[in-house]
Amino acid sequence: MKISVIGTGYVGLVTGTCFAEMGNTVTCVDIDEAKIEKLKKGIIPIYEPGLETMVLENHEKGTLQFTTDIKSAIENSDIAFIAVGTPMGEDGSADLQYVLAVAKSIGEHMTHYMVVVDKSTVPVGTADKVRAAVQAELDRRGADIGFDVVSNPEFLKEGAAIEDFMHPDRVVIGAENEKAMAIMHDLYAPFMKRSDRFIGMDVRSAEMTKYAANAMLATKISFMNEMANICERVGADINQVRHGIGSDSRIGYSFIYPGCGYGGSCFPKDVQALAKTAKDYGYTPRILDAIEAVNYDQKKVLPAKVVSRFGEDLSGRTFAVWGLAFKPETDDMREASSITVIRELTSRGAKIRAYDPKAMQEAASHYLADLPSRNLSHEELPVENEGDTLTYVGSKYDALDGADALILVTEWPEFRSPDFDEMKQRLKSPVFFDGRNQFDRERMAELGFEYFQIGV
Repeated sequence: MKISVIGTGYVGLVTGTCFAEMGNTVTCVDIDEAKIEKLKKGIIPIYEPGLETMVLENHEKGTLQFTTDIKSAIENSDIAFIAVGTPMGEDGSADLQYVLAVAKSIGEHMTHYMVVVDKSTVPVGTADKVRAAVQAELDRRGADIGFDVVSNPEFLKEGAAIEDFMHPDRVVIGAENEKAMAIMHDLYAPFMKRSDRFIGMDVRSAEMTKYAANAMLATKISFMNEMANICERVGADINQVRHGIGSDSRIGYSFIYPGCGYGGSCFPKDVQALAKTAKDYGYTPRILDAIEAVNYDQKKVLPAKVVSRFGEDLSGRTFAVWGLAFKPETDDMREASSITVIRELTSRGAKIRAYDPKAMQEAASHYLADLPSRNLSHEELPVENEGDTLTYVGSKYDALDGADALILVTEWPEFRSPDFDEMKQRLKSPVFFDGRNQFDRERMAELGFEYFQIGV
């Protein structure tokens, strides 16, 4: 099939690349000329395991192209995926200006029947707005061209997006007629050779499914963090509680690990957007509001433990931070807990030595760019400077040099089996705040660490 994907962010690039991998002819479109030129040269703007190789191979074969020319892409496509960002507005609602701008462009340039697919995470009712925007441009042109608008929410996990797309546990399609549904089924058929998990429904139900799924997962995380905070106060061990409840098949072990809060591009934004939608329709979503409130507070639990141990004034103190990305196997720092942890500590006078396998450039250039540190270039990370508040280092052990304590924020695999003797040697004192409960408390005590966990 001939496909255009408008938007080369995380979802758009993965979507276009995976469709190309299955033999479709795909054109990825973006208004950012610099990004498109880099993609043509094989420079990938995000880190996602397996993506770079797949992009390079399909671009070389000619099945995957990149352009800023949306007119040409639309004219030569039968299916157009809208995969642009839907940033969160100040009131928590999803900002649809980019989605509707793409819909307008599709209406301006389409020359034949097309299926227009909402791939971006959008609130219920967006398909109606997209349909209206496309039709308005067709009416303006006086063009009588048929089209259908379909909802196809994505369920990709950052760090495992390629596997999720190539072997989906479900493909949700919302369509209003059999023709559009059949086209989408044919498109996804190669991805479901092992099991046909194609789930067809009406458009509004499909739009709602994405938000409901993320809200449910966020609920599990916030619930477990709430339990962790209670356990700590009553003298229970949240790790043992987790084992006790996870063995119940109705609950399971997924998303019940206590920690320092969730982040990323989906859960924070989607929970708030769903809550805003509910309120717009006159319903107060008490559970959704509580999920967000618990998560906001949870990101301050680690800093509170540090303050409890070292005091409110952290001037003269240095802390090593392992992990900046919101989760392992990604460089995404949107709503990452590390941002709150670092800002809470530096606001009290502390200095930070930080290490992350993939996200340091992202942190330094954007999310923590206002903190005093050396100027960055794309080729190098900053070296230590006496006036720096935040120093990025080249390895996990380098972060420990002269630090008063270690704070583990992101559970990257390379942090799972560290050399504890070297940790003790490099740290000023063997104090360890584990924001992901990766190690056994009694074992850490035997090794000579003053060890702090979540919910213990």
